[in-house]
Amino acid sequence: MIRFPTLVPALLAATLSIAGCASMRGDAGWQTLIDGGKGMENWVSVGGANWRVEDGVIMADKRPDTQPTHYLLTRNSYKDFQLHVEFWVSEDANSGIYMRCSNARPMTDQTCYEANIFDRRPDPSFGTGAIVHLAKVDPMPKAAGRWSTYDITAKGNKMTVMLNGVKTAEAEDGRLPEGPIGLQYAGGVVKFRKFQVRPL
Repeated sequence: MIRFPTLVPALLAATLSIAGCASMRGDAGWQTLIDGGKGMENWVSVGGANWRVEDGVIMADKRPDTQPTHYLLTRNSYKDFQLHVEFWVSEDANSGIYMRCSNARPMTDQTCYEANIFDRRPDPSFGTGAIVHLAKVDPMPKAAGRWSTYDITAKGNKMTVMLNGVKTAEAEDGRLPEGPIGLQYAGGVVKFRKFQVRPL
């Protein structure tokens, strides 16, 4: 039997630990580029998707047929960094977080590192949770229909991706040392309610 007085300090320690993790992104050094429906001014729209503020989020659900992919692009370039992203996608959505992009027009998974958000990708090994072309997922986690988080660290040649608190991909590659970050829209419904970056 666990005595109640013994349990209290353990619960208190766990609570303080969780609170510390939750408050970490509010510390100095974190830059908030999306917070609820705020932050469109922090991004450049590339392509023709209907990015907009609606119901307290930044979202897109339509694109011109003449262009396959569209992005919100950061105004600054980043080298080593941590990201915290909160997103919601529909089952048919095709999105992703593009990082260290060497070319913004066009942005592709060859000119950027991509943490994918694509539950219906034909090759699921590089679907949601993967770093496209570099780190597979097996089995592929799914993100559709609920709010999910990406916590991504890029430092030197190493990149780590965590989806909803679970590490899904890790890779080492030195081709792309620095560049802007992009939020991709290529289909379905894509929503972002938080985007924070901390340069390292």
